[in-house]
Amino acid sequence: MPIHETLKKSIPDAMRAHDAVRLQTLRSLVTMMTNEVVATKRKPDEFLTDEEALAVLKRAANQRKDSIEQFTKGGRPELAEPEKLELAIIEGYLPVLMSREEIEAIAKAKMAEAGVSSKAEAGKFTGMLMKELKGRADGSDVKAVVDSLLT
Repeated sequence: MPIHETLKKSIPDAMRAHDAVRLQTLRSLVTMMTNEVVATKRKPDEFLTDEEALAVLKRAANQRKDSIEQFTKGGRPELAEPEKLELAIIEGYLPVLMSREEIEAIAKAKMAEAGVSSKAEAGKFTGMLMKELKGRADGSDVKAVVDSLLT
């Protein structure tokens, strides 16, 4: 079943369970996906492909991470808590990302293959690696691995 459809069908379960945070999160995700469908000039009752839905989920997760960071920096941990709960729910629908060790193994192989050895080529190499690992690794982890390998 497509991710978009799964999210839509999870809403009644959250209602029955009286899980307010899950219900609010699912509703906001479905709204984001419906907005994405409309933005691509399709009918609002159509579903996104899994690739499009994953892009929306990643965007929502990044928004929550940013909010958590901002609230924490601002000394408002009580506002960061609901965001953390929502992030946990969103991450439940995202595929598991690669660990830094797995990224490092692939990066070392690609480095040897592409002949990258200097810090000046880091940006280009990171972009190449991100294309290779699209959707399977976090960008900040990839950047950290590349920086550690090229120092």
